[in-house]
Amino acid sequence: MLKVKNISFRYKKQAILNNINFNVKAGEHVSIIGESGSGKSTLLKLLYGTYDLDKGYIFWKDTEILGPKHNLIIGPEFMKYVAQEFDLMPFITVAENIGAFLSNFYPEEKQARINELLDVVELRPFAKMKVKELSGGQKQRVALARAIAKQPEIILLDEPFSHIDNFKKQSLRRSLFKYLKEKNITCIVATHDKDDVLSFSDTMIVLHDNKVFANNTPQHLYNNPEHKLIASFFGEFNQIDSHGIVYAHQLKLVDKSDLKAIVKRSYYKGNYYLIEAELNREVVFFENDTALEKNLKIYLSVLK
Repeated sequence: MLKVKNISFRYKKQAILNNINFNVKAGEHVSIIGESGSGKSTLLKLLYGTYDLDKGYIFWKDTEILGPKHNLIIGPEFMKYVAQEFDLMPFITVAENIGAFLSNFYPEEKQARINELLDVVELRPFAKMKVKELSGGQKQRVALARAIAKQPEIILLDEPFSHIDNFKKQSLRRSLFKYLKEKNITCIVATHDKDDVLSFSDTMIVLHDNKVFANNTPQHLYNNPEHKLIASFFGEFNQIDSHGIVYAHQLKLVDKSDLKAIVKRSYYKGNYYLIEAELNREVVFFENDTALEKNLKIYLSVLK
């Protein structure tokens, strides 16, 4: 288990994280979300031992994670950290990068392992290509494969799919997180993308004002958004008097209700239209099967 107890960290005079507490079970997947500057990346670096804590402690099982004051080499052997900047070797191939830290004593087993990881990150056709010739998204996938090559006990991922286009992102998420679950590798992801969370994380930690603002399952936080910060992560939402936070899909057109609005715009979203309307001089959004005429007077009902 990863135990994070009362940790605080300041950068120069600026407080970044204050009194952070949480636990992560072995094999569990946790996502850390928050606004830009909330400390997501800093928290991952503290978990990896990149910085020295101002206060508190971090343990993985019986091993304390200590910073550079205590270690010549940053990062414990059983943990891997994949940053937004990739530390790859540009003049050797994709396969050579992935196998760089694997033993050469058993070449057949090493090659089999490299092939397995190439399949996980969907890079088998690029195995013999030099890294310097790859796109940013492909380099990110090489970095992910290399991080799991020696099968760490815990992996820290900072925006792991940020450089990868949507064409590959969906299948890569499924492949990577399935692999990590099957191998019982604990995974902590800092992300701004709800698609990294909803289907794959056991727990979601929300950082705000230097603290843990919420810590629960994605399902609970989605269904019970106690603050607009949490709701905004999951999609379009509204804050309506007497109803609180209401997602766009929870507002529906009805023949008559107390919620009288005027249509302002319709946005095509593929299988639905997102309708912008004015309700009690406030902007609200709801989903509808068709576009609606501007200035049309409508009635809305909240479905929960």
